[in-house]
Amino acid sequence: MKNYLFHVGIDISKLKLDVVLVDRTTNTLEVHFVVPNNTKGLKRMLSVLKQRKVDLQRTLYCFENTGVYTFPLSCFCFENGFDYWIVPAVEIKRSKGITRGKSDKSEAKDIAYYSIRNIDKLQLSSVPEQSVQQLKLLFAEREKIKKSLLLFGSTKENSGYVPLDVYRTVEAQNKKTIKFLKASLAVIDAKMRELVKRQPKLKRQFELIKSIKGVGDNTAIYFIIATKGFEVFASARKLACYAGVAPFEYSSGSSIRGGTKVNHMADKTMKSLLQMCALSAVRHDAQLKAYYLRKQGEGKNKMLVLNNVRCKIIGRIFAVINRDSPFVDTCKFVA
Repeated sequence: MKNYLFHVGIDISKLKLDVVLVDRTTNTLEVHFVVPNNTKGLKRMLSVLKQRKVDLQRTLYCFENTGVYTFPLSCFCFENGFDYWIVPAVEIKRSKGITRGKSDKSEAKDIAYYSIRNIDKLQLSSVPEQSVQQLKLLFAEREKIKKSLLLFGSTKENSGYVPLDVYRTVEAQNKKTIKFLKASLAVIDAKMRELVKRQPKLKRQFELIKSIKGVGDNTAIYFIIATKGFEVFASARKLACYAGVAPFEYSSGSSIRGGTKVNHMADKTMKSLLQMCALSAVRHDAQLKAYYLRKQGEGKNKMLVLNNVRCKIIGRIFAVINRDSPFVDTCKFVA
């Protein structure tokens, strides 16, 4: 691990960046300044750091993940070869302990000191490939359209309950809107498949994931998006934690003996997709079907067994990616 001389904490908002520089040798705040959250502001930040005689190659930049507002700073650090660390906001918040009051300057300072105290947890971030970024935006649009289809589809519930003349005032327009949304959904699906086909690496990963029974096109694409092309999760267990399907023990002393259960903090989209995969797998995959029926016969809760199947699917996905070969159904070789 690199021995950093300076730590820069950056609080990101839509229009500005609050920057705090901390000298690692003395753990003292050197300077605080504010720059616009754009290319001009990022260049000014670099200029200020140079004026302070900061060794840019021995500086760690740390900031929260604030979605799209984080992207310009991430790209700037990546293009200049700077070490940067994007940390979930909830992790920094919980690390601060009891606090009173809040300001952008104090947030930036807390982020800088977080990077010093938790340097043993450091996982340098990187910008995903352009194709993965495009897939991410397309998938987000797809989710919006699916929600819209559900909303506009609920208009049919009026049929048979309100007078026909009243319902007809919206029926035709509602059908047109739903038809347009379905057409848009088909276009987005086609664009995502085309993007995957154009990139040999993503195409190979897509084919490997699809070789697992129960996993469909959209699930395979979302796994590529969430893992940034399988670059950010070191093991299946870590991805299972992220997806919210990894079980954890809940106990304390002799009085609290809770059963193992999953945590509510999760990628809900991935968790939902894995649930559909598990339901499909226990119907069409002989091995998982036998496992599911055996565990149910032992009296295990249905949802617990399905969660185990979700974990097994994640394990299979990591296995095919790591060995770079399709999934092999061993059941068909059994005499």
